[in-house]
Amino acid sequence: MFTLLAADIADRFIIMLWPMIRISALLLVAPVLSISAVTLRIRIIFAFVLTWLIYPLLDWPRLDPTTAFGLIEVFNQAAIGLLMGLMLQIVSAALIVAGQAIAGSMGLAMASMMDPNFGNVPVIAQLLVIMGSLIFLGLGGHLLLLQLLLESFRLLPIGTSLLSLDALGHLIAWSSMMFMGGVLLALPVLVILLAVNIGLGVVTRAAPSLNIFAVGFPAMIIAGFLILYASMSSIAARIQWLWMAGFSQIRMILGIE
Repeated sequence: MFTLLAADIADRFIIMLWPMIRISALLLVAPVLSISAVTLRIRIIFAFVLTWLIYPLLDWPRLDPTTAFGLIEVFNQAAIGLLMGLMLQIVSAALIVAGQAIAGSMGLAMASMMDPNFGNVPVIAQLLVIMGSLIFLGLGGHLLLLQLLLESFRLLPIGTSLLSLDALGHLIAWSSMMFMGGVLLALPVLVILLAVNIGLGVVTRAAPSLNIFAVGFPAMIIAGFLILYASMSSIAARIQWLWMAGFSQIRMILGIE
């Protein structure tokens, strides 16, 4: 009896291993869930709980991970989870690009802080990342991500479908949004700060004795914060659009759209 019980536990563990690989890979790079504040122990527990909740909902194949086909399937499941998470991580990278562009125009490029997730980033970029994370949670992005994860097991079943090259092509094409999205977010602030810079240049030409360094830097910083405050609602709307576009890209990979 004890032998049968041990064999049944080992069999169920091998079956649960396959969805857990995809879930763990997703948690490794997914926005908010992949931050350093969520420790490795918490991610493992979360991945195990999600696997335990998803396990009764679907039929799972019995694959041997020690065979050649099983080893290929391990990499396939990890690639699917990583691809889903990276599609949304590109949006976070766009927030960093936008923050760096705005901080450079304001003269705050050197005002940076150490982020354990993104490295040394300007404070404006850190502000946009925090804002983007709150919008992600406010939209229910974590719930949408879990829903798409469950759909992925139905549309890309374990052991029957390999990740296609078209999915990698979608990721490469979507990665351009890292820069396009950053410009989209920062453009209103950059245009107005450019006009302020031109105005300061005209003032300097009209009054050469004016110390532009003593006047220009404070003026750019004050103008930048005022413009950033005034355009915060439009920036939030663009961040929301970027998140929804990221989810649309995941649906395209899964074949939902």
